[in-house]
Amino acid sequence: MRTLFLGSPPFATAVLRQLLASQHEVVGVVTPKSRTQRRGLKQEHGPVADLALKHRLPLLQPKGLKSPEALDQLSALNPEVLVVASYGEILNQKVLNLAPHGALNVHGSCLPRWRGAAPIQAAILAGDEETGVSIQRMVLALDEGDVMLEKRISLGSQETAGEVLERLAELGGKALVEAVNQLAEGRAVFTVQDPSKATMTRKIKKHDGLIDWSLEPVALTRHVRAMSPWPGAMTHLPDGRSLTVLALEEASADDAPPGTFLGGPEFLVACGAGTVNLLQVKPAGKGTMTGRAFLRGAKLLAKNRLGQELAP
Repeated sequence: MRTLFLGSPPFATAVLRQLLASQHEVVGVVTPKSRTQRRGLKQEHGPVADLALKHRLPLLQPKGLKSPEALDQLSALNPEVLVVASYGEILNQKVLNLAPHGALNVHGSCLPRWRGAAPIQAAILAGDEETGVSIQRMVLALDEGDVMLEKRISLGSQETAGEVLERLAELGGKALVEAVNQLAEGRAVFTVQDPSKATMTRKIKKHDGLIDWSLEPVALTRHVRAMSPWPGAMTHLPDGRSLTVLALEEASADDAPPGTFLGGPEFLVACGAGTVNLLQVKPAGKGTMTGRAFLRGAKLLAKNRLGQELAP
């Protein structure tokens, strides 16, 4: 089947790789514009664009897909179906109508749970025990299209959002190939989503990484995992420097105010209804290190407060 691929890294990279390895013909790849380095104005291609160039496929990088010129370019490729993986732009009806079989989206959750831009982070923050990918028919409403195929995985108790994304991208690629197979063979069955079970998520922004030390240890652990690798679970030291927390664990309880450093040699910090031990951190401008190693060089005193930026 003639497929037109639209996607952005990192999620789309593994999906496209598996589609290229299938029996289906990829007639073109649409991905956001490549970046240009300031020094020397060297052009950089993202991994999705690199795959297209490696396979000598038409590569389209328009500023948007709403212009008549962009629509003409897509239409000229004569696709039978559009396949979308984290493209980053809401597609209008003219784009969705370009192919006779419409558009299939690879979404990183088990719909209708966690519709929206950050389903992986939302699943971790909520403490979900499993997640997965859904292959859905795209409609104008956000992630409300009928579901064709679903694949589930268990969430590891220590997995970060980045690690889950890698697993779901691989799973999504396999699911997409299976879905296009069914579509080509006339075996596709679409199931309407139950709107009463729908939950929503929004795009993660940089300030979402700020640590709220009033959270309980379990919630703090989920926050650190969900914000890794971006934007990072970050707090501020008493001198204003930023510190990214990469891993922590629950420790013995203390009744000190949330955010209070309780002294070494372990990097113990009071939080809501408990205490956490910061196992791995990354100071601004430095490499990753253990909490113990950080304390050996940090001018941090017992009873100092972290995260004062969160105070009202």
